[in-house]
Amino acid sequence: MINENVGSTSKTVQSVLRNEIKHLPLVPSAAIKLLTLANDDNAALDDLSRIIETEPTLAAKILQNVNSAAYGLANKVTSINRAVNLLGFSVVRQLALDLLFYDHLINNKTVKNSAKQMFDPLFFWQHCLFVALLSKQIANTLHHPNPDLVYTAGLLHDIGKVVLEYYGRISYSEFISTLNNSGHPIIENERRFFGLNHAEIGHVFCLEWQLPEAITAVVACHHNLPDALSPFAEFKTEIAIVAFANYVAWMQGISSFAQEGNPILQNSVLNTFDFNVLDIDNLLQWVDTQMQSTREFYGIQFPSVNKLRAILVKTAINLSQGCLINSDPNAAQAHQKLLPSLTVPHQSLDPDEFVPRTLEAIQMAFSFDRCLMLNIDAKHRCLKAAYWWPKSIPLEVRQLLEINMGQLSGHFLQGLREKKPTIIKETLPPNEALLQQLGITEFLMVPVTNHNRLIGLLYADNWISNIPLPPQLPAEIEPIANELGIALFNAKQYDTQKRCAQLDPLTQLSNKRMIEDFLTQVFKENKTQLGKIAVGFIDIDKFKLFNDLCGHQAGDDVLKIVADIMRSLTRPGDFIGRYGGEEFLFVLKNTDQNGAYGYAERIRVEIERRGKILSQRFHDHALTVSIGVVMYHQSYSNYTQIIELADQAMYRAKEAGRNKVIMLADGAKNCDYQT
Repeated sequence: MINENVGSTSKTVQSVLRNEIKHLPLVPSAAIKLLTLANDDNAALDDLSRIIETEPTLAAKILQNVNSAAYGLANKVTSINRAVNLLGFSVVRQLALDLLFYDHLINNKTVKNSAKQMFDPLFFWQHCLFVALLSKQIANTLHHPNPDLVYTAGLLHDIGKVVLEYYGRISYSEFISTLNNSGHPIIENERRFFGLNHAEIGHVFCLEWQLPEAITAVVACHHNLPDALSPFAEFKTEIAIVAFANYVAWMQGISSFAQEGNPILQNSVLNTFDFNVLDIDNLLQWVDTQMQSTREFYGIQFPSVNKLRAILVKTAINLSQGCLINSDPNAAQAHQKLLPSLTVPHQSLDPDEFVPRTLEAIQMAFSFDRCLMLNIDAKHRCLKAAYWWPKSIPLEVRQLLEINMGQLSGHFLQGLREKKPTIIKETLPPNEALLQQLGITEFLMVPVTNHNRLIGLLYADNWISNIPLPPQLPAEIEPIANELGIALFNAKQYDTQKRCAQLDPLTQLSNKRMIEDFLTQVFKENKTQLGKIAVGFIDIDKFKLFNDLCGHQAGDDVLKIVADIMRSLTRPGDFIGRYGGEEFLFVLKNTDQNGAYGYAERIRVEIERRGKILSQRFHDHALTVSIGVVMYHQSYSNYTQIIELADQAMYRAKEAGRNKVIMLADGAKNCDYQT
């Protein structure tokens, strides 16, 4: 978000809050003064002491904390000035900030939360502390000139979520209750629900409080780094540090709320600073030590630490971002006579066709006992067999080859990081555990990449014959893997372009053309199967008013909300699409009258429920739909007839008062069901 948009964004922020921004008691004045000290090169110890002493409760808590066992001071400290002199400006200021924000934002007993609060303030506070501490230590490692400022930015990066929870017309808890594993990034879900996201809300409040520009930049841009023309471009390093710390926090299970999806780690984050100079293991240990020192004071239970977390973080980043290839420059020339015959299968654009043929060619050319293509299963964080040759490899054997990425070590992990083909041997100690799991003494792993990104792994071994793998194998197979990577990338690009032509760009549902293609294929089935088909038409009631009252962005969000609800309530194998404008269509297979009516009613009820939650955002304009449903009848000669009847049933629902489901069971157009 850039400065010229702040005015319109402020208006949108105000529309989602119960009170005017300037009247919200979100941050005490002492905290504002402490925050500005982070950007004041002339700040003195006395300045800090005076600010703290103006808040007697804060001063008492600081002295209580300073005199605790955590600091181990020999003599009791009785004045703030003495505490600042003994512990230093940075330590006392950080402690004061933590206490102020904890008491005012997290432990605020005057704020009335909803009975069904899903936003846990302590869970959120744990996340903020973790991100702040890790950000500060990364800043120290990178020799940033002001680590304290980076700490503060990390502490406040998600402040917009607290604003919505405590002061929103619709609370953040209500938003969380509607997520239902949508699959969209949290920022996109927020925008659909509130009309803007927590980073934009936080940005507006930072401007209201007149916080240092670097802190404002982090709050506004920690999910999307600014481009070169942005007024926040000069703070790209601070933003990248906090964005990275936020990503690591999520990987440790310390997100800002329990259902939060994983943030996307942008390429630009790791292009801003050198990730490889960070000792992840030591960083996490340091953060854990700091977090544990506050555990008793705040009463928060933090996750336990172990070194596997460092491996997990490193592996995930390297798998998603990649390191520079460090392969032999002569390797591409190896086995030139064999390469053409092995890459001929890549002329197809169907991976299910060309990958097995490539594996077959490799297995025959090199006489492997078995050859597999392992893909990255991001959900279960493992490498899993996607294709294999020979075809006779049994399922239980393929399952043994599922390799947990969190347990990778030794030469396997090194080979993945460097994108370098490697023979993993039993004689090397770091490889023993994995080889024992697989029940072999050695295997060949060849990363399959494109544009320096790992997209899979070629695996080969001689598990039956036990014939040793020759040392020149990695160099000989690497160019084949490179060709395979190009083929897979081209196939993905083709599939993406094909899907784009089939999808409605706004809702990401199938477009009208795909609806018609699908129904054309459905009507080619035999009469027995057609008898179990239902088609439904959904129309958003009084849709034009959303655009007129709330703006076209709100209208677009309504279409996305309806699409998401349909997607969440639809079985695999059934079909949903946007027919045009505010109209949607669904096709249910293997159903009957009760099943089709029940599905339509669930859609109607959920859209009405979501509309009530969002009523304030939409100026009390109800979000409801009218639905017409038709079961297939043998008198229908083509799909256009069933669509027309579903459309007629939908208009009957409109005429009956809207927000209804009307079902026509047969060609006689009888109304069998009505809500």
